[in-house]
Amino acid sequence: MAKTAWIFSYKLKKTVTPEEFMERTQALHDAVISKAKGFLSWEHYLQDGAQDGTWTDFVLWESEEDARNAMEAGQGQEAAEAFYACIRMQTCRALVSQFVKKY
Repeated sequence: MAKTAWIFSYKLKKTVTPEEFMERTQALHDAVISKAKGFLSWEHYLQDGAQDGTWTDFVLWESEEDARNAMEAGQGQEAAEAFYACIRMQTCRALVSQFVKKY
């Protein structure tokens, strides 16, 4: 059973401030993601400045099964809808990758 990562990159809608997005991220984390089975951590990274930069999220799970099951955890949840409403979905790229080795 290998740790598994969700790796997402995306840009925010022009009307969304980084502060507003971080508040919505915290709400999604607290209400949904952190409560999902196997959740380990969620880290945000930002490239090229806050307003039009590319955000990258690394969300770690105990197993691939936990990561896949958690993909449905936010469906129909207000916190998830508010989070995704901030993102320009056409810019979103997603990977689900299993841990191989740490150097």
